[in-house]
Amino acid sequence: MRLWRQVAATILVCACATGFSSCVVRRRLIVRKGATAAQPLLVADLGALVQAISRQYQAVNDFTATIDMVPALGSAEKSKITEYKDVRAYILFRQPAHIRLIGLYPVIRNKAFDMTSDGTRFSLYIPSRDAFIEGSNEIVQRSENRIENLRPQHFVDALMVRPVDPAADRLLFENFTDELGAYYIVHVIREENGALRLYRTIWFNRVNLEISRQMIFDAAGNILTDARYSDWKSYDRVAFPKHVEINRPQDEYGVVIDLVKMEINKGVTDEKFVLEQPPGTTLRVLGQQPAAPAGQTPASSTKRKTKPE
Repeated sequence: MRLWRQVAATILVCACATGFSSCVVRRRLIVRKGATAAQPLLVADLGALVQAISRQYQAVNDFTATIDMVPALGSAEKSKITEYKDVRAYILFRQPAHIRLIGLYPVIRNKAFDMTSDGTRFSLYIPSRDAFIEGSNEIVQRSENRIENLRPQHFVDALMVRPVDPAADRLLFENFTDELGAYYIVHVIREENGALRLYRTIWFNRVNLEISRQMIFDAAGNILTDARYSDWKSYDRVAFPKHVEINRPQDEYGVVIDLVKMEINKGVTDEKFVLEQPPGTTLRVLGQQPAAPAGQTPASSTKRKTKPE
């Protein structure tokens, strides 16, 4: 009897082993977005990716673009985001940091805002408020009024992924590949005040080795800019993402950009970046208290009105 049981057990094990692949194992085919079922993931090393960042940046000297954008105010952390649909806008850019952004209201297409920056200072005109705002690109203290935290330079940082600085940056290389995504991540580390900190991360999609994401951090490790790129197209023989999502969580705003028309390296002249204060508008200089009108103390005055001559 004991011998029969041993023989039966052996037969059972052999039977299970024979049908193991069909009874126990389940094979799943991972098909990633933008890839075919049989397409292998691309392979690159850190040096090649660093060179790709530099080539992409240097290929764009200037551009003019017509875009559809969806601005959003709020943050995921506070669980409240308000989106504004169907905003048409125009972007003009020239290396190294000149940018101008003009936004139009939906339907009526009147000017909603006009802002420009030379990389150091910015100007912002809001016709609906008769307001003209000037200040430094660097936000020293965030305002409760979110629009005062808006800087044209945020768009430059997101749209133009800057090359790695070999004198200041240290690099770490990560292959982050799982069932949900396949990315190479270049971690840019900097030393400040004797301590190392994460400065940027630049993500490459291993399906096509295109830049898919850039995250910029402050000294405390908080996200300043989270930009995501997709649908890369050739414009004037230069690759550029047709769809860009920019999120500024600390400033509680974001914007989704879709390119409608794009011209690269056609030349953008100096006067295109000049934004004069219109007569009759209120001037607000961020970080600086203007002179008080007669009868008011400087502490009580935050605005100055210009009058037409």
